[in-house]
Amino acid sequence: MDARMFGLETPLMAALQHLLDVPDGDAGAGGDKAGAAAGGPTRTYVRDARAMAATPADVKELPNSYAFVVDMPGLGTGDIKVQVEDERVLVISGERRREEKEDAKYLRMERRMGKFMRKFVLPDNADMDKIAAVCKDGVLTVAVEKLPPPEPKKPKTIEVKIA
Repeated sequence: MDARMFGLETPLMAALQHLLDVPDGDAGAGGDKAGAAAGGPTRTYVRDARAMAATPADVKELPNSYAFVVDMPGLGTGDIKVQVEDERVLVISGERRREEKEDAKYLRMERRMGKFMRKFVLPDNADMDKIAAVCKDGVLTVAVEKLPPPEPKKPKTIEVKIA
C-alpha cells in the first residue's frame, strides 16, 4: 500500500519505508545473501518483527495462573495456532486472510491482514502440562496454570552422641 494514499509523503516516512523494504528471497536457506552478508536483517526476521509489532497482547497474573489475551476479530480456530517452543516459550501465531471478491475493489484498507505472531517466555512456576486456549467473541485467551509453591524445607535434626 502506498503511503501517499494517506498523505504521508514526508522524508521521514520515506526513510522508514526504505528501511522496511527488504528484497525478495528465501531466508534461512541462504536465499537473502545480500542482507545477511552485509550484516542486515533477513527477510524472515523482518517479517516476524512486523508480525510481532502488529499483534498487541495483555498479560495478566492471577493467583493460580497467567492469562495472555489477544484480540483476533474475524478469525476461526483454524487460523490460530498456540504452541510451546523450547520448553518455556509460548508462541501465538496465525494468519488473517483478505476476502477476495472479483467484483469488489478496495477504496481503503485499514484492517491489518497477513501473518501475526507473539512470543512470551513463561516463568519458572508455569505448569507446561496445564495450558488451555479459548477464543470467544474475537478474543483469544491462553491460560497457563501455576505450579504449586514448593514446600518449605524442614530443618534436619541430627542426634548428638556422647563418646
